[in-house]
Amino acid sequence: MYVCVCRAVTENEVHDCIAAGAKSARQIRDTTGAGSDCASCVRRICAILKRSEELTTAA
Repeated sequence: MYVCVCRAVTENEVHDCIAAGAKSARQIRDTTGAGSDCASCVRRICAILKRSEELTTAA
């Protein structure tokens, strides 16, 4: 599923960035370009980051 339509960034690409150490929407933007055009996807990226952080701290 696309997270950022403007840059054609998928949810899997965002997860890959997080797995590689990205901790912020800015870091994901710098890697993928997501959020650098209309920025409507930034909220969704932040939600993915938060979910990932919650899963990591719960383990």
